[in-house]
Amino acid sequence: MTETLVIKNIGMILSGKLEAPILEGDCLVAVDGKIAAWGYQKDLDTEGATTLVDAHGVTVSPGLIDSHVHPVVGDYTPRQQQLHWIDSTLHGGVTTLISAGEVHMPGRPKDVVGLKAMAIAAQRWYENFRPSGVKVHAGAPVIEHGMVEQDFIDLSQAGVTLLGEVGLGTVKDGKTAQEMVGWARKYGMQSTIHTGGPSIPGSGLIDADMVMETGTDVIGHINGGHSALPDDQILCLCENCQAAFEIVHNGNERAAVLTVNTARELGKLDQVILGTDGPAGSGVQPLGILRMIAMLSAFGNVPAEQAFCFGTGNTARQRALDTGLIEVGFAADFVLLDQAQHAPGASMLKSVGQGNLPGVGMTIIDGVVRTERSRNTPPAMRLPELVV
Repeated sequence: MTETLVIKNIGMILSGKLEAPILEGDCLVAVDGKIAAWGYQKDLDTEGATTLVDAHGVTVSPGLIDSHVHPVVGDYTPRQQQLHWIDSTLHGGVTTLISAGEVHMPGRPKDVVGLKAMAIAAQRWYENFRPSGVKVHAGAPVIEHGMVEQDFIDLSQAGVTLLGEVGLGTVKDGKTAQEMVGWARKYGMQSTIHTGGPSIPGSGLIDADMVMETGTDVIGHINGGHSALPDDQILCLCENCQAAFEIVHNGNERAAVLTVNTARELGKLDQVILGTDGPAGSGVQPLGILRMIAMLSAFGNVPAEQAFCFGTGNTARQRALDTGLIEVGFAADFVLLDQAQHAPGASMLKSVGQGNLPGVGMTIIDGVVRTERSRNTPPAMRLPELVV
């Protein structure tokens, strides 16, 4: 049986595309979990909806993506002894999580056989179990001395597509890291590097020179995780790198704004992506991506509709995902938002642009309604309604 989702009476559709962040239309249709069409309801075929949502004038955005998390197993993090952190993050509008390494696993193996086994297991258990429907891209091994090219072949053939943060293991020199990152890229694995001062025991300073020499796909927490690099090194990375500039919640806010201002001046806003870097010592941040969007819009002089792209389409494009953009054939992953009650601003976007969080009224993953009114965001002025 064909499953058809229709969302009608939409007030605004955010595309996730920096070049055209707002789409024309008041209706969106998805079939079997994939986006099929959008536009004005009078022009679309909305018959036979198996799920009907009346948006009641709120905004529909692609589901938010957290580009930097440290999951362990299921919906539990031993780092903070917390259950259901992924479900809580879904209530912050995040529908996709990307692991930067399962580094908080107690007794994490650091021998080559053990780290490969854990990476493959992590990839499998989040493939087989999606907490509250959230998509968790996990199984991100931290590179260690002793790894050879065959290890990357083995990992790739087993389905591993990510590397954990370079620098969190024993490999801390640019030459060795560059060779291993090259092997990873050769076999279809994306890479991220720790940037800035040490975050956990065993990690260390990763400066701009090593970031550039290593050449990862993502400059992990360019604003520090937690301690940022000096301004001149952040400017150097922005000027010289084509990798994604990942800004995280658990970093230095001033460095985050510096990165966005520099990226704008260089015409590189498309390289800005967002993460939380949690769970970590700072805890779990279920509203972390929304907070980064509001903060960067308010202090980074970025229109809110573009700031939303940092947490949706920019990440989708940098990470080669089939979510985060309103595109035909992309996953029907959405968050429905509205201005928070009593928040200043003439509209939801204006309010976010002043640094205020919006209220989440619904999340949808693969065309299935996963949550209604958020238990974590401030209450929205208007709420969508699940009609059927």
